[in-house]
Amino acid sequence: MAPERLYLFDTTLRDGAQTNGVDFTLGDKLTIAKMLDDLGIDYVEGGYPGANPTDTQLFAEDRKLGATFTAFGMTRRPGRSTSNDPGLAALLEAKADAICFVAKSWDYHVRVALETTPEENLASIRDSVGAAVAMGREVLLDCEHFFDGYKANPQFALACAKAAYDQGARWIVLCDTNGGALPHEVETVVGEVIKLIPGDHVGIHAHNDTEQAVANSLAAVRAGARQIQGTLNGLGERCGNANLVSIIPTLKLKPEFADRFEIGVSDAQLKSLAHASHTLDEMLNRAPNRHAPYVGESAFATKAGIHASAIMKDPATYEHVSPDRVGNRRKLLVSDQAGKSNVLAELERIGLKVDKDDARIMQLLDVVKEREAIGYAYEAADASFELLARRVLGKVPNYFDVEKFDVNIEQRDNAVGQRVTVSLAVVKVKVDGETLISAAEGIGPVNALDLALRKDLGKYQGYINGLELTDYRVRILNGGTEAVTRVLIESQDESGERWTTVGVSPNIIDASFQALMDSIVYKLVRAGAPV
Repeated sequence: MAPERLYLFDTTLRDGAQTNGVDFTLGDKLTIAKMLDDLGIDYVEGGYPGANPTDTQLFAEDRKLGATFTAFGMTRRPGRSTSNDPGLAALLEAKADAICFVAKSWDYHVRVALETTPEENLASIRDSVGAAVAMGREVLLDCEHFFDGYKANPQFALACAKAAYDQGARWIVLCDTNGGALPHEVETVVGEVIKLIPGDHVGIHAHNDTEQAVANSLAAVRAGARQIQGTLNGLGERCGNANLVSIIPTLKLKPEFADRFEIGVSDAQLKSLAHASHTLDEMLNRAPNRHAPYVGESAFATKAGIHASAIMKDPATYEHVSPDRVGNRRKLLVSDQAGKSNVLAELERIGLKVDKDDARIMQLLDVVKEREAIGYAYEAADASFELLARRVLGKVPNYFDVEKFDVNIEQRDNAVGQRVTVSLAVVKVKVDGETLISAAEGIGPVNALDLALRKDLGKYQGYINGLELTDYRVRILNGGTEAVTRVLIESQDESGERWTTVGVSPNIIDASFQALMDSIVYKLVRAGAPV
């Protein structure tokens, strides 16, 4: 039997834009829309034309996507006709392939939020859907608060859904707007809906307020819904929306769904999933969630030595899917809990060929455990571990020496009489017998030290011009004024490659300097810089 088609609807650019701290420019929206199209998403909801200048401009011209580009907006307002509602007019005039209307389906909201009658609400749905269908648009109706509305008054909630379907709406989308529904409830309610509306016209839109949005979306599919709405990385107001980055590989790789359904994402496109997820985080200037299912840095990371030993024999022993299928990779972490198998696997990954009986393997493991006992964390600092391993194996060139550095913090009045705090760092390095001195001001002591250290490395400067610090994390490992500090620094180069380094010291500047040095040396090693 041929698999049934499931459709994916992405609302990152509309519902995801309601995330606290997220503000997309027009350029951002166009870039993300193209990325979603390349991923194989069926519907890309761009925004709300007429609600703000960005969205109005977005829908001012045809964006020529392979996906169905969708405009979002309200049904006509109570008391207005379809020909006398500016919001509806903006939707009908938008250069969009489809229109997704939102309408109340909970009688409580009709009374309290809209201050109108159930009859007027139903008329608004019928009139708006009918007007858009008459103009040849594909129409969706988001039944807002559907599950809460169904619990309170199932007859009215169903009437709202049926009104849109009878007027020609392609999709009736059941929304768990407050995010409070549970999977068994969703499965039961969707099962009732498809007795009135065919399942291949029913969609699910779940919010994540009980951490159930992905589970609720899959429950709706099991009950008969054939469209799933969600966002990349689960963006959305409050606790977010259903995370398509988790839903897509589940549909593709889990037999319960993969054997029954097909989606628009190909196997090749699935391999770009981790990249798409991380690209969005980069655009939002935030670090990717290390623990995100499927695509997170820790999603296929193993710390325990006995687990690593099993994985080296057969990865399926501790992996539910193969990481390369979603564009991720396996990581066997090296830590104080690691065994010889972890070390060997990590050395193989970074390209260091060492015989498994080489005495230096146990020496390296002992050094790792000793250093982790005083605060280092190599499971979170892959680049520092690689440098440590190379040093134990005698394979890190001595590119340059830092003879001294000095960091000063001064508070003073600036040129316009404002009181400011300025940090100044001076670094003295020796490269090929030549002494180089660099100074830089920064917004803090670590920033100043980073800038001064990378300002002039002589013949190595060209190798580090594209290097930048992208994340800086500090953890105090014990209490008191003499507390030991761990600093983790994430860096990125011009190719987009990221790595993390670690430093530990009672002095935060010293710990930061260790991590900064490792980051620079790691870049030189990876670039094959000559001694």
